[in-house]
Amino acid sequence: MLTKDARERKFIGRNNILKDRNGEIEGILVSALDITERELLKEELEYSKLKLEFFANLSHEFKTPLNLSFSALQMLTLYQDKILNPEIEYKFKKYTSIIKQNNYRLLKLVDNMLDITKINSNSFKLNIDNYNIVEFIKRMTYSVATYIENKNRVLEFKSDVKNKEIPCDIFVIERIILNLLSNAIKFTDEGDVISVNLLDKDDYIVIIVKDTGIGIQEDKQKIIFESFRQVDKSFIRRNEGTGMGLAIVKLLVELHGGEIRVRSEVGKFTEFIIELPTKQLNQVKESINNYDIEEKNLIDRIDVEFSDVYGL
Repeated sequence: MLTKDARERKFIGRNNILKDRNGEIEGILVSALDITERELLKEELEYSKLKLEFFANLSHEFKTPLNLSFSALQMLTLYQDKILNPEIEYKFKKYTSIIKQNNYRLLKLVDNMLDITKINSNSFKLNIDNYNIVEFIKRMTYSVATYIENKNRVLEFKSDVKNKEIPCDIFVIERIILNLLSNAIKFTDEGDVISVNLLDKDDYIVIIVKDTGIGIQEDKQKIIFESFRQVDKSFIRRNEGTGMGLAIVKLLVELHGGEIRVRSEVGKFTEFIIELPTKQLNQVKESINNYDIEEKNLIDRIDVEFSDVYGL
């Protein structure tokens, strides 16, 4: 049915026969229920499901050749020691390193696309447990010390408390911190300082990732957490990126019941401030040591998150 302003509306109609006391038909009562919004919601849910399935399949299709490429690279490195010519060995290491880094970059892109889709369709699941966030963030910060020092930046870690347990998905927190640290590297120069500070506010813990880099213009600060937004849109920008990193960070922080904001002054500093609630779970899961088990793969996860930082 079309309305006066030519908009289409969907209705369910029903006819009821009206009779008098003698059973004679007096008329027909016609009623209609507007189901336009219900149908639109149904279509949106179906579209979200299709979109999720599409990106899940796309992720699989991308990861299959990537895994094969990684396997081929591993095989190539086995022959590295057999190269006797120093010049050829140097070129071999150089080009295999380029291939590996760009494979990681593609993997990061695929993961980001899939995760944004999952979060927006409410199908991203957190594995929440109680963790000592201070010790964990400290370990995470120093795990990338070599990367940062190789870029001639200064790395600092400070905390006003030694121990503080909070409920979180530790792998998601790892991803948040690595993303912010890689971001800090990209927008700083040699000699700049990158710091991670923790503040205990009883009901919540504050994590501040700060750098003394180029800063962000005030009007750009309002859009940096939006999906697919980039502060520098030009093709000659100084750093690579899709504009999904900070959007995912914000979504992941919010899934934890927290919030993130940015403070910056052009030419002086940028700091990302995260606040996470500290109310612990009453029952601790048996998965409490899962992170220790998976720490052997930490270097690979760092390589993925730092894959768009060239020159490491």
